[in-house]
Amino acid sequence: MEQGPTAPVAAIVQMRSGIDAEANLETIDRALADAVAQGAVMAFLPEMSLLLDRDRQRSAPQILREADSPWPAALQAMARRHGLWLHTGSIPLLADDGLRRVNRSHVIAADGSIRARYDKIHMFDVDLPTGEKWTESAAYEGGGELVVVETPLGQLGLSICYDLRFPELYRALVDRGADVIAIPAAFTVPTGEAHWHVLMRARAIETGCHVIAAAQQGVHADGRATYGHSLAVGPWGEIIAEAGEGGGDYRLAFAPLSPGAVQRAREAIPLARSRASRNIAL
Repeated sequence: MEQGPTAPVAAIVQMRSGIDAEANLETIDRALADAVAQGAVMAFLPEMSLLLDRDRQRSAPQILREADSPWPAALQAMARRHGLWLHTGSIPLLADDGLRRVNRSHVIAADGSIRARYDKIHMFDVDLPTGEKWTESAAYEGGGELVVVETPLGQLGLSICYDLRFPELYRALVDRGADVIAIPAAFTVPTGEAHWHVLMRARAIETGCHVIAAAQQGVHADGRATYGHSLAVGPWGEIIAEAGEGGGDYRLAFAPLSPGAVQRAREAIPLARSRASRNIAL
């Protein structure tokens, strides 16, 4: 991986978010200051960065429509104050009709402007062999829009956590110009141990993109445990950066992203050309 002065650096923020949004905001503020001090031009937060609480009744008073929520404005102010582009991971908000929740990412420029929004499409409804049961669709509605946005790192395609398991989504993002993909997550420990690294590397290889996956890690205030191992993966499938375990409320990993790596990977294995040459309806 090239690490010359022209390679922009992404900061990956691994967190142990809890049920206190103000405390989570303070953690993010410290992490962003640390990221800037170490040369990052853009920082990536994990899924549910501002509130990780599986008690839906307890969390309900904090979850508002975006127009009414203080959280986006607080994150915009941080990006502006630190002079840093920010991918917010995701935050829980009410849909505009106020009936159900959405799991929403924002991409915020260094001037504080929101450049993109993305609502998680695929809901995490699973019964794991360990006995864990998750029914995200009981409270959340899935989004219906693919999003690619220009950033200092390149054309960034947006996704969230369980979206990772649907490769057709990433092919569609590449068709829309993505050369970097964000996959913020709060993976369970059993699924993380089994699938995290291989799925992240697969998404990078099959798209010829950089993948940036900021993750939750540790035992959280709501009782859940998350896997961590935040990653940046190059388009050839190599792991560029990985956050270890522990480290308090947050831990940083830094990844220089060379645009040349995308071109080299796609020229070496020209998936788009090969696909176009075979007129087969799949």
